[in-house]
Amino acid sequence: MTLNKIFFRLSFVLSIAVTSAGHAQTLESGGHQTTGYLRSNGTVENAAHQTIGYFRDNGTIEDASHRTIGYLRSNGTVEDRSHRTIGYINKNGTVESVGRQTIGYVRNNTIEDGGHRTIGYARGVDPRQAAVIYFFWKQF
Repeated sequence: MTLNKIFFRLSFVLSIAVTSAGHAQTLESGGHQTTGYLRSNGTVENAAHQTIGYFRDNGTIEDASHRTIGYLRSNGTVEDRSHRTIGYINKNGTVESVGRQTIGYVRNNTIEDGGHRTIGYARGVDPRQAAVIYFFWKQF
């Protein structure tokens, strides 16, 4: 095999690897262990790459069976499946409960609880989607 063919195959394999890696952002615990992935198409996966839900472009949040479990409004309001407000995500990254108590922060790809302790990392993830995953997903 010529050097050109080897280089071409290696470039092809690397481009596939880079492209595949770019389609999913990693969700991590505070200890930097992978807890899940958020794909560019809005699919949310657990650490084993099993689909656990979806973020739709219209703000609908679905479980793995495509049942609506909530909504993420453009103004940062988070609602359950019955359209009841369960929290807020402010533009400055502060996450609040329905009673407007601060429950956490999403800043610079770092997720913090209300006491500013790091509970996770979501590099490259939309901060509002990260807030839903870390603070509201289990409440739906």
